[in-house]
Amino acid sequence: MLFKYKGFDKSGKKVKGTVTAASVEEAGQKLKSLGIYHEGLTTTKEFSLEAFSKRQMSGELLATFSKELSSYLNSGMTILTAIKLLENQHEGEKRYTSFLNSLKTMIDEGKSLYIALNSQKIYAMPDFYLQSLDVAGQSGKMVEVLTNMGNFFSAQSKVKKQVKGAMTYPAIIFTVAIAMTSFLIAFVVPKITEIFEDTGQELPGITQFVLSISDFLTSYYVILIVGIISIIILYKLAYAKIEGFHRFIDAMFLKVPVLGTLIQNHELGRFSYILSLMLSSGVAYAQAVQLSKATFGNYGLKALFEKASVKVLEGNKLSNSLQLSKGVKLKRNFMQSLALGEESSEVAQILENTASLYAEENEDKLKLLLGLLEPFMMLFIGVVVGIIVSAMLLPIFTMTQGLN
Repeated sequence: MLFKYKGFDKSGKKVKGTVTAASVEEAGQKLKSLGIYHEGLTTTKEFSLEAFSKRQMSGELLATFSKELSSYLNSGMTILTAIKLLENQHEGEKRYTSFLNSLKTMIDEGKSLYIALNSQKIYAMPDFYLQSLDVAGQSGKMVEVLTNMGNFFSAQSKVKKQVKGAMTYPAIIFTVAIAMTSFLIAFVVPKITEIFEDTGQELPGITQFVLSISDFLTSYYVILIVGIISIIILYKLAYAKIEGFHRFIDAMFLKVPVLGTLIQNHELGRFSYILSLMLSSGVAYAQAVQLSKATFGNYGLKALFEKASVKVLEGNKLSNSLQLSKGVKLKRNFMQSLALGEESSEVAQILENTASLYAEENEDKLKLLLGLLEPFMMLFIGVVVGIIVSAMLLPIFTMTQGLN
């Protein structure tokens, strides 16, 4: 792994740079031997042709690999035999087969599963996953850790599929509504209003308003489409490349009443589960915290835990470090659960329960939100269509009254 550091050398001069090491402790030792006193270490991406060629292994594939390998190992097979069986079983999947073949070659040469996974050049894998397997290989808990990791990634994939599945119907309704409304405004409304304009009749305000929108859409639809696509692309690029923009957007998401709670529940639940998993696998507490903080996707939460993890390396409790660090205000029940776990030396068990609690809470809230979304979409469509119909009928009523 590549670590970025800031600190001071022996002369007191400020220095910064990167150091390659297998863990935070090893990186700290390397800097110490160079006479550098660091203020903090953060993992960073190593930009190389090899790193660029690696594709991130999906959660679903990680779950499949972990579960199948643990099943074979649990039946008494060696890792090499299990990998060979997996390769035969997935021979139709070229990239995955290449990945398994590279593991088989290195394990056949006498390397451990951890070293083989860390050295292969096909897939990029999460650091916490690799470190857990390293510790599991040393402690003899490989089957247990692989099973737990498989269950974790399966649960993550299941949540993503549920959200995507639940959002499909509202998304289709919304798309059809926009398409139908655009068609009515751009093509139907102008044809009908031409009839009234030929009579010299003054059009009602709502009809004029709809007609103005129609004229605007028919005149500038190309610019609108290009503009919307450009905004989406620029947003994604800015979010990925500009740290200040990334931090601002993530902070805004956390402040949105319902969405902020869902994000924090998801992020803290995932961190809690991974930390409990790594502690159960035998990983040292400080190292487990360092690796688990990499699971955060929200910048504000990640920055908060990065600051706190530095203090944990110095011997402080994570709960105290989080309270002293400035940043996002974490949920009270998470802080209480963490503090209780550290006091009773039952961090793994308590955080596992916390993760389950957050997962259930998010599931209930998502069901409620998605249940409310459908009638809201129908109401939206009804209002839009109602306005268009009113704009068409009012001139007819006005004409009829004039004739009478």
